[in-house]
Amino acid sequence: MSETNMQIHIVIALLVLIFGFMFKISIAEWIVCLLCIGLVFGAEMMNTAIENVVDLASPDLHPLAGKAKDIAAGAVLLCAITSVVVGLLIFGPKVWNILLPIL
Repeated sequence: MSETNMQIHIVIALLVLIFGFMFKISIAEWIVCLLCIGLVFGAEMMNTAIENVVDLASPDLHPLAGKAKDIAAGAVLLCAITSVVVGLLIFGPKVWNILLPIL
């Protein structure tokens, strides 16, 4: 895969999976994490598809082409931010419980 953002998403997804096993998250937490991973991957793939189609249809710079690309990228960003919030809600308390005795 040559898409840099997808590579970043893959690394983060692998970290989520590793931490999920380390913290022994519940089935419900696994479901939510896997849905978030799938949502971000799907959004990134749709973004790439939209960018490629826009480039094919409008090889020259055009304001609407740029707007379409920006909106698609914004959708990925929204999915990623939502996934980070979900990750903080799931893993935050678990990390806090480990750090609390140390502090």
